[in-house]
Amino acid sequence: MDNMSRRRKYAVYLYIPNIIGYIRILMNCTAFAVCFSNKKLFSTLYFISFVCDALDGWFARKFNQVSTFGAVLDMVTDRISTACLLVILSQVYRPGFIFLSLFALDIASHWLQMYSTFLVGKASHKDVKDSTSWLFKAYYGNRMFMGYCCVACEVLYIILFLLAKNETENLTDVLVTAARQSLFLSFLLALLLFGWATKQAVNVIQMKTAADACVLYDINKKQKQ
Repeated sequence: MDNMSRRRKYAVYLYIPNIIGYIRILMNCTAFAVCFSNKKLFSTLYFISFVCDALDGWFARKFNQVSTFGAVLDMVTDRISTACLLVILSQVYRPGFIFLSLFALDIASHWLQMYSTFLVGKASHKDVKDSTSWLFKAYYGNRMFMGYCCVACEVLYIILFLLAKNETENLTDVLVTAARQSLFLSFLLALLLFGWATKQAVNVIQMKTAADACVLYDINKKQKQ
C-alpha cells in the first residue's frame, strides 16, 4: 500500500460521522460500567448515544462522508448497545426469556438483512423497494416512522430499567403499576409499546425476507451452472 492509499484509508477513519461513532462507543462503555450504581447517568449517556445515531447519518450526507466502514460501525454499535441493554433487562425482569428472545431476533434479522443486501448487490440494507410487505416498505421508506419505532424501543427499554426496583421484577406487574400511576405515563407507555411492537413485526418480516433472498440467490446460482 503506497502513501497515498494510506492517507486515504486514515482519512476515512477520521470522517466526522465515524468520529461520532467512536464517541458513541465510549459513552456506551461508560454507561454500562455504571448502569447499576447510577441508573440516571446510565440512562442519560445511553440516550445521548442513541441520539448521536441520527446525527452521524446527517453528517455523512451533509459532508459527503458516506462510507461502508461507517455504515458497518453504525449498525454494529446499534446492535451491541441494544443487545447489552436487553441482556441487563433479562437479569432484572422475569421472565427474562422475553428479553433474550428480543435480543436474538434483533441480531438475527439485521445480520441476515445485511448479508442478503451484499449478496444481491444492493447498495443499502434499507433498499426494500422490491418487498411485498407494505409495513416493511413503510418502515424503511419513511424516516419519521422508522425513527419513531426505534426511539419507542430504546426509550421503553430505558424506562423499564429505571422502573425496576428489585433484581427479579415481574414484567407485567411493573407495566400495570406504572400505567396506574398517572394518565400521562399510561399514554406514554401505550405510545411506546405500539412503536416497539411495530419494530418487532418489522424484524420478523426482515428476517423472513432476507432468508428468502438467500434461498433465491442459491436457486438462481444453480440454474446458471
